Amino acid sequence: MKLLHLDSSILGEHSVSRGLTADIVAREKALHSGLEVVHRDLAADTALHLSGAHLAAFQGGAVQDAALSADLAAGGEYIKDLFDADIIVIGAPMYNFSIPSQLKAWVDRVVVAGKTFRYGANGPEGLLPAGKKVFIASSRGGFYQAGTPAAALEHHESYLRGVLGFIGLTDVTVVRAEGIALGPEARAAAIAKAREEIAAIAA
Repeated sequence: MKLLHLDSSILGEHSVSRGLTADIVAREKALHSGLEVVHRDLAADTALHLSGAHLAAFQGGAVQDAALSADLAAGGEYIKDLFDADIIVIGAPMYNFSIPSQLKAWVDRVVVAGKTFRYGANGPEGLLPAGKKVFIASSRGGFYQAGTPAAALEHHESYLRGVLGFIGLTDVTVVRAEGIALGPEARAAAIAKAREEIAAIAA
């Protein structure tokens, strides 16, 4: 089996989401002997922002810029990662009510018509094979779940669930540490709760 491990936090060793993704990966290794892990640090090795030149290349246009060529090649590897992986672990802190731009750049490389989705007679169809399991390690400074005062500002987990589902990744589990900016006790409690959920992950 293969696992794709993505981190996107800019906080390094101080990151909550990175700690949670590491815990999820460790749990999956314990559950699946011989699990092969591919780790991509999207904050350290960031894709370029989507541009008109990218779109032209996607449509068959000539690529003469070396940086663009390298970025397109990386995008191809990102898509291969997804097809190869049985388990996908995504570290996704909330920045300004949404995902980090580094993670969005990855999304823009993997959501590609004709490769990970297509439009058919019944509308869009995801092309990722069924059976893949996705874990999102979510960290948020406040509280944004349904029923909270800030729920309308949540464009984070809902966005990821939507875009992953669009390409065929529908088996998604969110492990959430929420309210981590509300003081040391709240942070510790949120992380402890998330780790309890990780420890309960079954094969």
